[in-house]
Amino acid sequence: LPISLSLNNASFLEQLEELEKMFQEDHYPDNEKRREIAAVVGVTPQRIMVWFQNRRAKWRKLEKLSVKGNKKYPASSA
Repeated sequence: LPISLSLNNASFLEQLEELEKMFQEDHYPDNEKRREIAAVVGVTPQRIMVWFQNRRAKWRKLEKLSVKGNKKYPASSA
């Protein structure tokens, strides 16, 4: 669903900050935790589940890139 135009940027950034904080604590929140996060952020638990799936994918990608960067190969070869 497209983000509603009435959603102001500040509240979106607050939601994102809250989600990032939760992600640092736990990459795999259970059903109960997802419901709690959804209530705090103001979206459905389904949206929280998808956000965490996408965030874990991003995290794995960044991990892979940082491991590549630490090897003797130049980063530009990636």
